[in-house]
Formats: sequence, structure tokens, C-alpha cells
Amino acid sequence: MEDVVRAVRAVGGVARVAALRAQGLPRRAIEGAVSSGVLVRPRNGWVAALDADALLIAAARAGVVLTCQTQARRLGLWVLRDDRAHVAAPPHHHIGDMKAGTRVHWARPLVPRHPDALVDPIENVLALVATCLPREEALAIWESALRQELAARDSLQRMPLSGAARALLEQCSPVSDSGLETLIPVRLHFLRLPIRQQVWLAGHAVDFLIGDRLVLQVDGGHHVGAQRRSDIAHDARLALLGYHVVRVDYVQVMTRWVDVHDVIVRAVAQGLHRPS
Repeated sequence: MEDVVRAVRAVGGVARVAALRAQGLPRRAIEGAVSSGVLVRPRNGWVAALDADALLIAAARAGVVLTCQTQARRLGLWVLRDDRAHVAAPPHHHIGDMKAGTRVHWARPLVPRHPDALVDPIENVLALVATCLPREEALAIWESALRQELAARDSLQRMPLSGAARALLEQCSPVSDSGLETLIPVRLHFLRLPIRQQVWLAGHAVDFLIGDRLVLQVDGGHHVGAQRRSDIAHDARLALLGYHVVRVDYVQVMTRWVDVHDVIVRAVAQGLHRPS
């Protein structure tokens, strides 16, 4: 019985009985683990550990795989919101019980799904994100996947991507440090000005250089104490060199973008992005 539980945990806590049997585990031992309450049966042909991920158990029960922004969040990618579960299933597949509001994706996957899988490969996740989410949210997830090396640009380019997915791949920047830095160029694209990321100025990299002289710095939660003092000193050096610095934080970008937008467009209107 311990061997059965160990095998189930080794594949994430939820497993197909057929896969366990293929490893040489006796059906009697598997059924015994269920009967004794060590494992539960989400669906006929599947077993799960008692402390398994609830999303995986739900996927096994419904006969689907976790995908799109739901799987992106589970992978640690930068997801702006995850307001409902996203799953995928083959066309005409009978789906079991699912939570109300669950989004089901029926599109044919780029990478074939193994029958034992309860989560989509990253390429399928990105392909669905591209057509499901608003552009800036999708771009943040794509850049996060490339930044964390969960997906490779070269291999994605060789796949039959949709027009939306290919456009995202072409737009992905290799220098964005976070989802916040992904959103900025998208939101400021209308200015039709050069917006460069991670430009080295006065001994440090700045997050964004708009035009020639307007610097936009986006502070994360670590910009306190010594880091904050260093930032202030760097801002002063930039000012002496003729740069104009706008410094914002996470809350401003995510919940008060209108205010950030207002400051930037007025700075541009005053010509602060041009050499004096």
C-alpha cells in the first residue's frame, strides 16, 4: 500500500490507475489503498492522495486538463487575474462535473496531450492565453514564461501558432524584469516614441527611457531602506545630467494607471523627453 501512495505522490498526487498498473503495482493494492481511505477516487480509473492539489482532483473528476491562465498561475508566471478556472478538452469529449463559471477551451493543442496528463504543456498554455486574454495580460504571461525559461523562443517560432500568438512572440521583450515592466510599453505605445528598457545611465540601469531624456522607474516592494536611498541618489545624478525622472510603484501601475498616464503625457507635452 505504501508503494501505491508513493507512486501516486511521485506524479503530483493524482494518477490514472492504468499508469500505476503499468508500473507493476497490483490492482489489489490500489483498491486496498482506496478502501482503507489512504487514497480517494475522483473518477473511475483515477486515484488521488488525500492532500493532493484540489485543482488536479477537479481536473481528473471532470476529465479535463488545467490550462490557460489557471495553469500559468500554477507555474508561477505573472498572471494579472485568475477569476475562474480554465480547462481544456478534446472536441466532443464528455466532461464530468465542474465548478460553475469554468472556461472550457476546445481548440486543438499545439502539443499532443498524454492521456495521463492533468495539466497542459506550456506551449498549449501560451497558445490559449494568446487568444483568451486581453493583449497586455497575455503578453505579461508570455514574457514571464520566456524569462523563466519555461518556453524557448526558437521552438515556439517553429510551431503553427495563431496570428495572435505569433504577434505576441514577436513583441516579447527579453529585458522585462516583471509583469509590470511588460505592461508599460504596451500602454504607452500610442505615444509613438522610442521606449527602451534597462538602459544603463549614470552607473545604473533604468527601467524605461522614453525618448532621449524621460526616465520612468517602476518600484517593487524591495525599494525600501538602503535600496530606496540608492534610488534617490541615482535620481539626483540623473537630474544633474539633464534627465527627468518619473518614479511609480506597483499600486500606481495596477490600480491608478490614469494618474501615471496623466503625468507621462504631460511630461511629453512639455518636451521633457527631448534633450534640453
